[in-house]
Amino acid sequence: MMRTATPADVPVIHAMVRELAAYEKALEEARASEAQLAEALFGERPAAFAHIAEDDATGEPVGFALWFLNFSTWRGVHGIYLEDLYVRPQARGGGHGKALLTELARICVERGYERLEWSVLDWNEPSIAFYRALGARPQDEWTVYRLADDALRTLGSRG
Repeated sequence: MMRTATPADVPVIHAMVRELAAYEKALEEARASEAQLAEALFGERPAAFAHIAEDDATGEPVGFALWFLNFSTWRGVHGIYLEDLYVRPQARGGGHGKALLTELARICVERGYERLEWSVLDWNEPSIAFYRALGARPQDEWTVYRLADDALRTLGSRG
């Protein structure tokens, strides 16, 4: 089963964000607090949205998708950027990841959004195979760039 996240889900979302970061070999980079997630998801002006996948038998949260809106100047409409998609190891293969992506695709279609996009680490072959099986295709001609930490502060402090 899949459902929209509620404020009561923040602790489990936070735990799964940390599990995902550990899986991606970057746990030290996962510094977001539960309070920050709660504000981003359920504050006065939510900046992100989340869905929870639950075990059909127990109702226990086994996965999540956290996303936000982006905008295509070429298409003239919003899209969804999937920041995180994670299913706990014991629940993989149960259709939870597909259910979460299906819900995001449904939201796109319902709202007239024309893109559902995300990034995947190039070594994550199981996820890449899963995404390809759904019809997703890599955008090989694009390279993601990021400013963070000292480089961001240095550039941002220039006047």
